[in-house]
Amino acid sequence: MKGKKIVLKGLFVLMISFLIFGSKVNAYNISSIDEKVMLVKEEEESLKDSEEDQNIENDASSSLEDEETSLDEESPWLNIVKIALIVLIGAVAVYFINRGETDETVKAKVLGEEEEDEEPKEVYYLNTFSEISEYCEKNNKKIYDYVYETEGENIKEFLADIWKAMKASINYGLEAEGTIPGKLNLKKRAKSIYSNINNNETEEIKRTRLLTAYAYAVSETNASGGEIVTAPTCGASGVLPAELYYLYKQENVTEAKILEGLAIAGLIGNLVKTNASISGAECGCQAEIGTACSMAAAAYAYIKGHSIDIIECAAEIAMEHHLGLTCDPIYGYVQIPCIERNAVASIRAIDSANMASLLYKDSKISFDLVVETMYETGKDLGSHYRETSKGGLAKKYCRNKFYNDNMEEE
Repeated sequence: MKGKKIVLKGLFVLMISFLIFGSKVNAYNISSIDEKVMLVKEEEESLKDSEEDQNIENDASSSLEDEETSLDEESPWLNIVKIALIVLIGAVAVYFINRGETDETVKAKVLGEEEEDEEPKEVYYLNTFSEISEYCEKNNKKIYDYVYETEGENIKEFLADIWKAMKASINYGLEAEGTIPGKLNLKKRAKSIYSNINNNETEEIKRTRLLTAYAYAVSETNASGGEIVTAPTCGASGVLPAELYYLYKQENVTEAKILEGLAIAGLIGNLVKTNASISGAECGCQAEIGTACSMAAAAYAYIKGHSIDIIECAAEIAMEHHLGLTCDPIYGYVQIPCIERNAVASIRAIDSANMASLLYKDSKISFDLVVETMYETGKDLGSHYRETSKGGLAKKYCRNKFYNDNMEEE
């Protein structure tokens, strides 16, 4: 479609160039020819009046023939020059039009927007978990094998960069102090949560404390304008890093294993994006936190050595129990309830994977089915529960403070 637009623009520019420039060239040609014809006629009259000898008349006639021949010979060359200039002007115009369009396309991609009539490139040839599971079972492959062979070997280097960025956002957040930008005046709490070690701390409480601190670290970094990894979105960016970092630091999982889990998590996120949505503005927070929790649950189940069936069940449980979750950020900031919600989802992801190892044999709901359900549920949510901050906690908290009864800021 984009190519057709470029061709049509080019033809339009060429046509305009022909009408404007071509008419000027034709006018120039006609006027120059008329001048030459007039000169020849004057010369003829002068010759007749002077009644010079036949030799002079013959010379004049010969001169007239030479002029006409010169005009005949000159005309095709003028036409060639005219056409060449028109084509050149058209080509230059098309170049600048397309360059401007390219700039806008780049801007749209940076903002995460796409042209309505431009379909995104499809990388994966299997677009449901059931298809992928069947393919892996049939070919004796792991899910990450399917990712590597589809994406190419370069994906490994990319995943390593992603993991590096995730660790950096956690480490940065664990050291950060002060207040998060915005009129909520929230204090950054990741550092204090991380260091709040109780002498009688159980393993369960320790896990909760660390997962919470890691998730807060990333989410607070995001809320402060720092660098994070969208996993799958900014608002849900703390779930997957928190879980992977916990496994890496507390259970000594190798980075090679972490990257394989990350590949599986990415595939889960892509399935949701392909078959439903990861946008809170479209389907509520179930599409963001719900997807992040599924990604983390699937990665955790794999890292713990579970089968494809358990991995699917883990992702399904994680999504199922986020169905209907609204997106109602207070004042529109990705702070309340978003930061705390990331921590809750990181804990829930591990619990989902552990539950899946007990329940998968009798599971009636597939991951594909719960993704379809999430999408339909999201479409049924009112707009005030889809990132507009006009419903839920946002509405209740803000009433009689900074907004009027119509939720218009005063």
